[in-house]
Amino acid sequence: MRFPPDPVTSPVSPDSPTSPPPSRLHRVRRFTAWVFGVASIAVAAPALAGAGTGLLNFFAAARGHEDVRGVAYGPLERQRFDVYRPGTSQSDADKPRGSPLVIFVYGGTWSMGDRGDYRFAGEALAAQGFTVMVIDYRLYPDVRYPAFLQDCARAVGYGLEHAAELGADPRRVFLYGHSAGAYNVAMLALDPRWLAAVGHAPSELAGWVGLAGPYDFLPIGDPTTRLVFDWPTTSPDTQPAAHVADLPRALPAFLGAPLEDHVVDPIRNTQGLVDKLRDRGAAVTYRTYGHVGHALLVGSLAWPLTPFSSVLDDSADFIRATPPVGADAGSAPLASASGIARR
Repeated sequence: MRFPPDPVTSPVSPDSPTSPPPSRLHRVRRFTAWVFGVASIAVAAPALAGAGTGLLNFFAAARGHEDVRGVAYGPLERQRFDVYRPGTSQSDADKPRGSPLVIFVYGGTWSMGDRGDYRFAGEALAAQGFTVMVIDYRLYPDVRYPAFLQDCARAVGYGLEHAAELGADPRRVFLYGHSAGAYNVAMLALDPRWLAAVGHAPSELAGWVGLAGPYDFLPIGDPTTRLVFDWPTTSPDTQPAAHVADLPRALPAFLGAPLEDHVVDPIRNTQGLVDKLRDRGAAVTYRTYGHVGHALLVGSLAWPLTPFSSVLDDSADFIRATPPVGADAGSAPLASASGIARR
């Protein structure tokens, strides 16, 4: 879905009256971050509409978690990803086996976006102690559905096969997407055809995160999306909501959405998918956010916009709390990361 600038709908919530009173220094720091975030919105939100994310990436670069750029998961120019490793942010508990691997898929109506625009997301998640792959995939007009799903499946297959080389735990691989990227990861997590085509299965994943995703959007109104999905001949099979019952056990999921989203209807899409998954007995963590719109939801992963939502902490808590695949399996030694080729 295409990203318009997001208005700031309400101020940041004050500290809970039941919480211990923050120190004066803490209050000053929070106020400074909030003021700077408000001042940054005019620049940052339009940037998330496709013009680039230079401001957020400027601050993210100072954190220094990016490790390798342009790793190939396929032979084509758009089949590349960048790696962000946690470094000193990795918890002591994760050091023996490796950190969770988060495969981040950005949105943009399946027609725009670049992994370099989302350095802020890779850095923010790496600072939570995760190893992160921020992937590119082919876009319209070069391709249409389902080529971008095939690319994402290929990238996920690479992540599953090379997690240890990246310094991550292959039993804790998570998909993480926003908007059109959330659609992509939902399809891979719910519909086994895509990963089966690269020799894998959703059951190899620990879970997935979807932010402001379009999961049930027929009939199609957006002109670009109509072209991407060949409307009006689009099959209902293209919708993630149609695949909730495809697996014997749906994967654990974190689904987040703004309370007000003028790009993707959060009631029909996110709430609707949550209800279907819960009816199937899936473990679903569902969060809504009142101070952000469609683009600012993903933007608030990054400082200085984190005061606008708790989505970074919420999704990171979900990843940490989700048990690994085959939790009683024996440990495996980590491979050296030196085998990852640079482009």
